[in-house]
Amino acid sequence: MRIIRWVTCTGLVFVLATGCTIEDRLDRIPEAESTRRQVIQPEGVARLPVFSSAIRSGDFIFLSGALGALPGVMPPQLIEGGIEAETRQTMDNIISVLAAADVTLEDLIKCTVFLADIDDYAAMNSVYVEYFPSDPPARSALAGSGLALGALVEIECIAAAPEGS
Repeated sequence: MRIIRWVTCTGLVFVLATGCTIEDRLDRIPEAESTRRQVIQPEGVARLPVFSSAIRSGDFIFLSGALGALPGVMPPQLIEGGIEAETRQTMDNIISVLAAADVTLEDLIKCTVFLADIDDYAAMNSVYVEYFPSDPPARSALAGSGLALGALVEIECIAAAPEGS
């Protein structure tokens, strides 16, 4: 039996339900829905220990910001060669994370590009466009300072998982 209490506080009304445990609620959630969050962490992709490379929730995959870090190198180390090399390595790292989630660049729906210097926009774009010959994902780009590891570029993405994957 659930007891519902109406409580007023400074003119607002709150409803408090007692006697409902978390187990009661979980029993009503189908098994597929109770696993809302799947961590995706491919081997060899450099990352800091404070985040996962990606999280799948339902039909969406949220990728953390990727850098041009060399795969398999710990502690993480950026590739040398400037903005073009970093952008290329960043995109290759994104491809690795997407592959671990059983999706591809074609499944990306939104990317956000962070640049240490907005003057690198054209050079980054010249590499970025190579990965999307047609129908690129929606994208934002902005410049800021203090990217992790002193990176010149960081890209985060959201992908939509194809049905059945």
